[in-house]
Amino acid sequence: MLEPRLDTEELRRRLSAVVGPEFVSASDADRYAARDMWPRALLRRRAGRFEGLPDLVAWPADGAQAAAVVRIATQAGWPVVPFGAGSGVCGGALPERGGLVLDLKRLDRILELDSRDHLLQVECGAVGENLERELNRRGYTLGHFPSSIYCSTVGGWIAARSAGQCSSRYGKIEDMVRAVEYLDAAGERRSTAPLEPGLDGFSLLPLLVGSEGALCVLLSASLVVRPLPPARAFAAFRFADLAAGVTAMRSCLRAGLRPAVLRLYDEFDTLIAKTGPEADGEASSWLRDLLGRAAKPLGRLGEASLSVLLGRPALLNRMTTLLPGGCLLVAVCEGSQGETRETARALNAACVTAGGEELGEGPARHWWKNRYAVSYKQSPLFAAGAFVDTMEVATTWERVLPLYRAVRERLWRRCFVMAHFSHAYREGCSIYFTLAAAAGSDERAIEAYDRMWREAQEAVLAASATVSHHHGIGRLKAPFLARQLGTGGALHRALKRAFDPDGRMNPGTLFADGAR
Repeated sequence: MLEPRLDTEELRRRLSAVVGPEFVSASDADRYAARDMWPRALLRRRAGRFEGLPDLVAWPADGAQAAAVVRIATQAGWPVVPFGAGSGVCGGALPERGGLVLDLKRLDRILELDSRDHLLQVECGAVGENLERELNRRGYTLGHFPSSIYCSTVGGWIAARSAGQCSSRYGKIEDMVRAVEYLDAAGERRSTAPLEPGLDGFSLLPLLVGSEGALCVLLSASLVVRPLPPARAFAAFRFADLAAGVTAMRSCLRAGLRPAVLRLYDEFDTLIAKTGPEADGEASSWLRDLLGRAAKPLGRLGEASLSVLLGRPALLNRMTTLLPGGCLLVAVCEGSQGETRETARALNAACVTAGGEELGEGPARHWWKNRYAVSYKQSPLFAAGAFVDTMEVATTWERVLPLYRAVRERLWRRCFVMAHFSHAYREGCSIYFTLAAAAGSDERAIEAYDRMWREAQEAVLAASATVSHHHGIGRLKAPFLARQLGTGGALHRALKRAFDPDGRMNPGTLFADGAR
């Protein structure tokens, strides 16, 4: 990487001439906020180690300003880290080498909405919830509903290959994007050719989707939208065990059904789905409350402190195998009146055939009402001295249950493990693990966190599953992605060199060299 040829004050002066002095900052508050929510970095900050801070943060107002900012910074040898809303959890936006954070949230305009071809042109700084509300007002939906929709952007979705909660019907973000405008490492504005389904030929677009700012800065995107669905149906089922629930999911998808949501919980996650806090409720510690509920049938363990409970993960994991009530599956179908009715009828038949007990609409409607709440309920664990993280992986249907068992067995004594199965497709499914633990000190917590992730990803790779499904790679998973790619790793590194020969674009993320 080039050594910076301008000091901070000189770069700040030059950038201020482009975006205005009020839109360039070196304040501690702005620098601390310009990073994602990687739990390992949060643990380091809890321990008083404030690494991963940029030297400057800039907020361009449009593509022309963004291009000028990147051109000035990279020509001066400064690293540039594109930044959306900071909801990532893998260290994908963590300026560990300092440099400039390019905050894109001022680029939030809808440029065009083509009602004939159902194509949306939107700037990549648009926050998801704001965009979806405006599309709904005009009679459309993107169909992309990540749990982070209130605090994530279009550019972040594309950069990390995001999936929304209705991906079984609408697909992931890479299924929605048709073209992007982007800045290369020299600050030149470029556009990909429109990628149309069924057309032959090579396109750069699939290389840029999922590139996490390591190849380019995303400015705007062309996305497929759909008319708002006029009908929606809810259903829920109880299965005796995960195997029966997975059989039902596979049967539905392989029969060609396209529900918007098909979501199966293991025994403990079923308890959360039934008794989790309301989105607007007082949530002092959602996991403490839930662990207490889980422990009540076993005696006084539910009265123990959170750190003591999570410090005995093998016991907690054993408790989950004794929970009554089986596994919950919630389903949401939407579309035209006729399609919704027929999909719901066929789904109901498949679930009952697989041994599911009909529970009516209640559990699914409860989940729908609170479907974004869990993303905001993790802070109390960190405040109590514990930590929590999530791991979303994917594999084919025949490997789903072996993968679930392998991860649980590998982490049995490392952390408390619960999971749900969602983002289900004809070929397979994602498993979304929640991992929680406690250690005696912040330093030991960091060591425990690293060990937990090594063990978890070793189990994933041994099971021939993907190391990520929709959270991205970042610094966290870069070494494991390199192993998953195998001999393809050389091509991966060559791609980085071709797009960013001086290593100035978001250094350390996605590509294994320089990652932790």
